[in-house]
Amino acid sequence: MIRLRDIHKEYPNGTKALKGVSMQIDDGDFVFLVGPSGSGKSTIIKLITAEIAPTKGKLMVNGYNLNDISEKQIPLLRRTIGVVFQDFRLIEKKTVFENIEVAMRAVGATTSEIRRRIPYVLGLVGLTGKSRQLPTQLSGGEQQRVAIARALAMDADILLLDEPFGALDAKIRLELQQLLEQLWCSGEKRKTVIFVTHDIREAVQLASRILFMAPGKIVADIPVDLPRPRQQLLGEGAQMRKQLQDRLLQLFYDTDGTEATDEG
Repeated sequence: MIRLRDIHKEYPNGTKALKGVSMQIDDGDFVFLVGPSGSGKSTIIKLITAEIAPTKGKLMVNGYNLNDISEKQIPLLRRTIGVVFQDFRLIEKKTVFENIEVAMRAVGATTSEIRRRIPYVLGLVGLTGKSRQLPTQLSGGEQQRVAIARALAMDADILLLDEPFGALDAKIRLELQQLLEQLWCSGEKRKTVIFVTHDIREAVQLASRILFMAPGKIVADIPVDLPRPRQQLLGEGAQMRKQLQDRLLQLFYDTDGTEATDEG
């Protein structure tokens, strides 16, 4: 579970990125943070991973109190969180296997865990047989699959995805959206997923809940009750999807995104 209570974040340059944000994300939720650039979405990701600390308010993640978490506890927290970024963040001179191994060793995985988990997660993302290849030998879509496998490698309770498919073409983006949905739906225990995006269609396609952010605040908390899979919704389902997309688009039109632009 993730709980933010009256969270404020002000950066040293004076930017007030968050202004009293409160929310609770329960285990197994598939939550999208949607909003214009500078609304504070990425700041929330950094807070959850203990990359930064809140200026004010209470923050709990997987039983850890992040207001007074010790340096020794941070790696333990991060073992419960997998993160996927837009820019892949793969080491070019290391193989696919080695890239995942580095991340696992950073949070204290044993050699036996590494040898067992890496082939398994590569199979989950459709990269069986690619473990000895370098990132430069892979397509953009395959590199992002490696990044997803890396996030899954520690069997983390929480997956954080910060604009993960924004740099990919439409076909690859759709394939990876479908993969992520399959991974979320198929597990015996569903991961808690937090996905940052500007893409309204992507949010409606995947989310069980959408939190819309204006600069520094959550201004709408919208449940998404559409049936899955959502690629080919017809009739009432298609109408509900369009209504939800229209509502989100109106929120974008109504939002003034001129504040807190430094730390989107």
